[in-house]
Amino acid sequence: MTEITKTEITDVQQNNDPAKLEPVHAEQPQENDGRWTARLVLFLRIMAGVSMLKGLYHWAAVIGIAGPPEGFEAQPLAWQTGTVFFAVIDLVAAVGLWLAAAWGAVVWLTAAVSMAAVEVLFPQVYGGRIIVVVFEGALLFGYLFLAIQSAREHPQ
Repeated sequence: MTEITKTEITDVQQNNDPAKLEPVHAEQPQENDGRWTARLVLFLRIMAGVSMLKGLYHWAAVIGIAGPPEGFEAQPLAWQTGTVFFAVIDLVAAVGLWLAAAWGAVVWLTAAVSMAAVEVLFPQVYGGRIIVVVFEGALLFGYLFLAIQSAREHPQ
């Protein structure tokens, strides 16, 4: 049997120190990302683009480029309030979704549920378009499906 010296023990302890962190390299893929997680991030990035377009459309309605021909000021207060709300929340959601941050998904879910609720409960505001409700519901279902599948990949 060989005898282990004190310096060898010190060298082993220094190399296995859990407090010692290695630098992160951008070119190295992360090993813990799975197939469903990658799909979820892709979905979030696509939804970021959709949310950005929705937010820009609402801002275009506010400044008079898009929307009703009478202009923003001629619309009822409920329409104006809804338009400004979605102009802000959709752009905030777009940033959070692009970053794949948890708060981005929460803001986007709030915006999607709010849009569906306005269409169903207050049809006088935007016209009660059922296609918008179906589209928002399909996106919510897709997000929940991908989030559950991604969570199953990481059973921590």
